[in-house]
Amino acid sequence: DHLLDHPRFSGFLTELNLQFLIKSAPLHDIGKVGIPDYILLKPGKLTPQEWDIMKTHCQLGREAIEQAERDAEKPVEFLRMAKDIAQYHHEKWDGSGYPEGLVGDAIPIPARLMALADVFDALIARRAYKPPLPFEQAVAIIREGRGAHFDPDIVDAFLARLDEFESIAARHADSEAESLAKVTSLLGVPV
Repeated sequence: DHLLDHPRFSGFLTELNLQFLIKSAPLHDIGKVGIPDYILLKPGKLTPQEWDIMKTHCQLGREAIEQAERDAEKPVEFLRMAKDIAQYHHEKWDGSGYPEGLVGDAIPIPARLMALADVFDALIARRAYKPPLPFEQAVAIIREGRGAHFDPDIVDAFLARLDEFESIAARHADSEAESLAKVTSLLGVPV
């Protein structure tokens, strides 16, 4: 609701675009299929050369989606948005992101929305190289990124709905713990 009434977003946040966003968001990191596993799964910090390779996942993702468009028997409308999300979800509001260093409103709205969602998810999720952060710490990082990493209005909308995000994060943590317990049980690994 917070962004629906905002003049910078109201024209974009139509029912159709919201449906496209829901379909497009899971494809944001599709380009990582082109990144070697030794980089994706590395438990430590990436070298500068590895980081340069990792950053290519944005362009690789756009190219993969463009190929899917060419291969489709008929136009798939949401893929237009998916291309922008894949390519630009690592751009930062202040221009310090990649791959193009776009600034502010030059970053497509769907990519700005995905940027916050992607970072928040990365902060609260377990990764091969890190444990999940506590919810409050993740929120503090998002808040600190307001106007630098993230569109300030999107951060404000996130903070206005914090209770809902906390509920979703708790459900995600519960399901992750259940999945881990099932896998370790199946493998006969004591927890």
